[in-house]
Amino acid sequence: MMTNEELILKINKVRKEKNAVILAHYYQEPEIQDIADFVGDSLDLSRKSADTNADMIVFAGVHFMAETAKILSPQKKVLIPDPGAGCSLADSCPADEFKKFRDRYPDHIVVSYVNTTAEIKALTDITCTSTNAVHIIKSIHVDQPIIFAPDRNLGNYLNSITGRDMVLWDGACHVHEEFSLEKIMALREQHPDAKLISHPECQRPLLIASDFVGSTSALLKFTQQDPAKKFIVATESGILHQMRKYNPLKEFIPAPPIDSTCGCNNCKYMRLHNLPKLYASLRDEKFEITLDEEIIKKAVKPIKRMLELSN
Repeated sequence: MMTNEELILKINKVRKEKNAVILAHYYQEPEIQDIADFVGDSLDLSRKSADTNADMIVFAGVHFMAETAKILSPQKKVLIPDPGAGCSLADSCPADEFKKFRDRYPDHIVVSYVNTTAEIKALTDITCTSTNAVHIIKSIHVDQPIIFAPDRNLGNYLNSITGRDMVLWDGACHVHEEFSLEKIMALREQHPDAKLISHPECQRPLLIASDFVGSTSALLKFTQQDPAKKFIVATESGILHQMRKYNPLKEFIPAPPIDSTCGCNNCKYMRLHNLPKLYASLRDEKFEITLDEEIIKKAVKPIKRMLELSN
C-alpha cells in the first residue's frame, strides 16, 4: 500500500499529464483539501466549475456537486472518486414527488437549493446556495409567491430574514439536523468565552441561540474577522481544517450531535473520498458523471440565473 506522500506524487504527475483540476468541498478530509487545486463551498465550486480551463474535473464532494460541474461544463469529463458519495438532503427530494408538489402551486416560481439532483434543477427557476440565498430571495418581487426546496430549515431561516412566506418542501440534511442543542449549551457553559456559529441548515432553536449564522464560507470568514479567540462550530467538522489554517492562534470546537462518540459531526457521504480513491479515479478516469442532454439544457438555466444574480 502506498503512503500518502507517494500517492500525492502520483496524483500530481497524472493531473498534470491529463490537464485535470481537483475541486474539493470544505467538508472533505484534510488531506483531500490540501491536495485540491481549489477548496470552497457550493457557490465557489459552481463558479470554478464554470470557469476552469482544465480538460477534466475530479470532484471531491457529493454527487449533486459533480452533477453541477457537468451541467456547467458539459464538454469536460467530470469524475467523482467514490460514486456512493450521495447527499441525504438531495435524496429527501425525489423528482417525481417534487413535480407533483410543484404542480399544486402553478403561480409559484421555484427556488431550489443547489443541494439537489440535476432532475430537480431541471424543474427549478433559480437555484441558490446558503451563501447567496438571502440575496436571491430578495431579488424576487415581493408579490411573486415562491416554492423553496428542499431544506425546510434553510427555508424557515430565509422566511424569517426576508419576511417572505415561501412554501417549503420538507427536506433536511442529516448532519445539520442532528446537532444536540442540549450538549451545545453545556459546551457554552464550559467555554463562556466561545462564540457559537451555525449553518442555516441547522434547526431554528440552535440558530436563535447562535452568535452568528452563515454559509460555510461565511463562517470561515467570520472566524478570521471576529476578535473572539474561541468558537463552537455547528456545521460539518471538515471546515475546522481551514479555520485552523487561517487562524492558528484560535481554538475551534466542533458542535456535538445527539449521538456521537467522537464529539463531532461528519457527513458520511463526504468522507467516502480518500487519496487512494482520488488517485484511482484520476488514473483510470473512472466514475464519470453522465447526464441526459435534455436535463443539462433545462438544469443549466437556473444555475446560470443564480450566477448572474450573484455577480
